[in-house]
Amino acid sequence: MKEILLKKFESLEPQLQNMANFIFDNPEFGLKEFKASNLLINYLEENGFIIEKGVGGLETAFRAIYEQGTDGPSIGVLVEYDAIEGIGHACGHHMQGPIGVGVAVALKEVLKNENYKLVVYGTPAEETTGGKLTMLKNGCFKDIDVALMTHGGPNTTTDIKSLAMCKLTVTFNGIKSHAALKPESGRSAFDALLLTFNAIEFMREHVPDDVRMHYTVLNAGGPANVVPDKAIGNFYLRSYDNATLVDCKERFFNIIKGASLMTGTTYDIHIDKEMGGKIPILTLNDLIMKNALELNAPSMSPPREKTGSTDFGSVMAIVPGTCLRIAFVPEGTASHSDEYLKAGKSPEAYKAIDMGGKILLSTIYEIITDKEILKSIKDEFERKTNKK
Repeated sequence: MKEILLKKFESLEPQLQNMANFIFDNPEFGLKEFKASNLLINYLEENGFIIEKGVGGLETAFRAIYEQGTDGPSIGVLVEYDAIEGIGHACGHHMQGPIGVGVAVALKEVLKNENYKLVVYGTPAEETTGGKLTMLKNGCFKDIDVALMTHGGPNTTTDIKSLAMCKLTVTFNGIKSHAALKPESGRSAFDALLLTFNAIEFMREHVPDDVRMHYTVLNAGGPANVVPDKAIGNFYLRSYDNATLVDCKERFFNIIKGASLMTGTTYDIHIDKEMGGKIPILTLNDLIMKNALELNAPSMSPPREKTGSTDFGSVMAIVPGTCLRIAFVPEGTASHSDEYLKAGKSPEAYKAIDMGGKILLSTIYEIITDKEILKSIKDEFERKTNKK
């Protein structure tokens, strides 16, 4: 049956490659991915999937469902399709949608003697607002037993960790006055921002090694001869451990309060984006890599211990999941780079669509047909999230 599934996927590949080319040639940015989402939606609808557009409160998000029988496992395939503004598809997102919809259609057309449900989620704006975060808040992803993704990269592998992240904008409000004639009447919002930066540097000595803290000035408040009544800073706090990030946030808030008290200013803290770190389900990772090995996938490597931040980490806090990384650029190549962009329509990219789809297809087939595999995945997730 696996061989039949793989042959079916191969037969779809010319269409999938054309879809990937179209998305690559028409890069769209966060929450504006109308062409890409409609392309994927139309393909799934033409192949018998029930479509729900605009799910999770996002116009370019979608859910596509096919159910065979009743009471079978619900398999979620998540796809991204946003580009990077100013660069284009320099992260390989143009391949994710075609792989995901191809896998879904191949399963639907071939696997007729098992009970299961397929749910393809179109998830926009990963590079910007983190569309999955909004979708989570609005009830998405609760209808699946496992969440699976693919992503192009330098190696074929899976992830162990990702950085939990909190992005914040802080606005200090002071009192404007002439810096030469009446400085005593002013209260400098920019001083409060500078004190915040300094305090973060002192805090850096007293946090775990994996903590990352970044900052910049968005608005310094005006000319040097005027005490600024407004200053705005942008901050990122990150850690591979979700609990550590919670502690860092609390300490950061205290820094803001302290800077405000020292300068006689007021403040406003706005959390722009917050993402959890991945909870690795090694049972699922191992299953993915077993199938990658059987299919002789290129450039296989051990799981990545550390990765950047992704909104998929927050999805993995409510449902067991993993992201299959597929080699299509040389080892050591950084994402969001010209090298990724140049490889977007290369033979290696088309091979990645082929290999990524086949690995995902084989993995889903085993989850559907072997109840013990899904039970092991769920048991590990429950242990690691204390949900049992």
